[in-house]
Amino acid sequence: MILSNAFLAHISEDKREQTILAHLQGTSALAKEFARRFGGEDQAQLAGMAHDIGKYSSAFQKRLRGDPQMVDHATAGAYECGLLGQIFAAFAVAGHHGGLPDGGTQADGSDDATFRGRMKRLECGKLAPYSAWKEEVQLPIAAVPAYAQTDLAHGMFFTRMLYSCLVDADYLDTEAFMTGQPRPSYPISIEQLWAKLQQYISGWFPPRGVLNEQRCAILKRCIQKGESCKPGLFSLTVPTGGGKTVASLAFALAHARTHGLRRVIYVIPYTSIIEQTAGVFREILGEDAVLEHHSNVLYDIGTAGEANVQTIRMAKATENWDMPVVVTTAVQFFESLYACQSSKCRKLHNIAGSVVIFDEAQMMPIPYLRPCVYAISQLVKNYGVSAVLCTATQPALDPIFHEFLPQQPITELCPPDTCQWEVFRRVTFQKRDSLTWDELAAQLNESRQVLCIVNTRKAAQEIYERLNRDGSFHLSTLMYPSHRKQQLVEIRRRLEKGLPCRVVSTSLIEAGVDVDFPAVWREEAGLDSILQAAGRCNREGKFSPVESVVSIFRGEGKNPELFSMPIGAGRDVMMHHKDIASPEAIHDYFYQLLVLKGKQAQDSQNILPLLEDGTLPFRTVAQRFHLIDTPTRTVYIPLEGGEMLVERLRQGERSRSLFRQLGQYGVSVYEQHYRALEQAGDLEVLEDGSAVLWNTERYSEQTGLSLTADDGKFLNI
Repeated sequence: MILSNAFLAHISEDKREQTILAHLQGTSALAKEFARRFGGEDQAQLAGMAHDIGKYSSAFQKRLRGDPQMVDHATAGAYECGLLGQIFAAFAVAGHHGGLPDGGTQADGSDDATFRGRMKRLECGKLAPYSAWKEEVQLPIAAVPAYAQTDLAHGMFFTRMLYSCLVDADYLDTEAFMTGQPRPSYPISIEQLWAKLQQYISGWFPPRGVLNEQRCAILKRCIQKGESCKPGLFSLTVPTGGGKTVASLAFALAHARTHGLRRVIYVIPYTSIIEQTAGVFREILGEDAVLEHHSNVLYDIGTAGEANVQTIRMAKATENWDMPVVVTTAVQFFESLYACQSSKCRKLHNIAGSVVIFDEAQMMPIPYLRPCVYAISQLVKNYGVSAVLCTATQPALDPIFHEFLPQQPITELCPPDTCQWEVFRRVTFQKRDSLTWDELAAQLNESRQVLCIVNTRKAAQEIYERLNRDGSFHLSTLMYPSHRKQQLVEIRRRLEKGLPCRVVSTSLIEAGVDVDFPAVWREEAGLDSILQAAGRCNREGKFSPVESVVSIFRGEGKNPELFSMPIGAGRDVMMHHKDIASPEAIHDYFYQLLVLKGKQAQDSQNILPLLEDGTLPFRTVAQRFHLIDTPTRTVYIPLEGGEMLVERLRQGERSRSLFRQLGQYGVSVYEQHYRALEQAGDLEVLEDGSAVLWNTERYSEQTGLSLTADDGKFLNI
């Protein structure tokens, strides 16, 4: 029974009522403002006014007051936008609850979830009558930005950004009504952050020592370029130890301050680097200014006593990135740009008008390289973004960017004359012969402090077993993250105290992990991996380059097929370049690697052709675009803090908060390893499919999860 004559959008817990018209107007105003940065304000205003007109039905009004019947209210607004020829707004409205659909074909029926199928529901009488909207609402005329009409791919990208504006505006207007107050904007401005940075670096000048002179030269150059360059596409090629983290932040804040850009987004390939970088930014800018958003961070607002104003604000900011500085992963960033779900796309409009820094840009995965470069190009060309490719080993991406941004050359922020690269040279590279694991272990055992990096987890475990136990450590992803962190604390302590410290690790330690060894051994790999490994040797410059040797060897194990091309290109470059750390050698390596792979390998899922196929396949693209595409299964380890978390899982708790915390106690294993553990009876498989290591004897305090398992019975709970 309808209690009032007004058509309502929401009823709050304290029985306040929001009319549909008020909600449409509020959502429309917010969406319009969000889209102004990329010229989509007319389209956003239309989508906001149309998105809930399907609620003008007696069926929905009954549901609002307790009727359990489901009501499709999104299709109506999409249909009305379609009648106006506004296809972009129509898709955004159609997906504002269930996600952007595939366009589909004319053959689709009214029961199909595609856009074309849904548009047939009204004709088939499958939508509740909603014509009362015409008495209160007038849909505005909406111009379409010219760039969105250039081709289908541009149109799909624009639709996602428009969709983001609509979804965020819808959530925020609803939240403001339900709570009785709008979400407050973040109080710190770019100007204030700039002042904090100036205070932080004030003691660096005048610089003392040759190394600091060069770091300050890089920093000054980045600030100058930030203030003088127009928004666009940039690269920042700084040698290891050149202070690129602070220098890139300085460029970003100077650039944002000069050009009125709204925020700085730092995109990092691995979570192991994120925590370190975010920590530096918080030290400079303050705890409240930096949002860290990735799978390993949790802002717990659901546990009594743990929620406060700061954690609540941070938790909400992960939804839409409404913060001045965001530090996130490449997975989170790029998968959101190709997603179809409202939860992932909601933040996209806040990327517009930002400085986006891609740290360790050479680590963009080659199978998705072209779609990633295309997305960056779109942001730079049409959405007011200044993008910075930041790395010590700059990939040869110029030809791909030129293809997508022919009128926008890459501007190098620190050309070779900015600093003396020789000052940052800390190591000598030495090519060794092939070594068995016994021979390699013998070499490592002779060293007091040494790091050895190999290509597989199996090799890391086998070499570790051959090392002297006193002062020897193993690191790999077969150890859960919390365990690895503990090991790294002890490793750093021993290095600082001069105690014996021999570490054998997989490549995980190359990704920005701050350790400093006097000597490093690196199994033959791609040149980028070798140079990253070199960054862990003589990192603080305590020794001369002649004393600090990075030994490159060929191991006895068979390398994964994935490594064959990088190793081949690396060998060729090492044969033809005397200095393998020179910018010329690095460029040659990446150029060879991209040529060897070819265009098809740079878009292995055919994402870009899909964007142009005419069917607007939003959902299909989202399903195909996954940067981490390795078929692995997670096994939770019930040790230390993981024991209590696993018990909560066994008791039936399935909260997002719990799974985020469990991530610190999870090990990802390949399918064959998972099956071996399962068949041996070492796993406990819960009702939802979560796997727990039942036999904890299979987990070593030294090497993590065992790669071998005995035969036994399978336990399924």
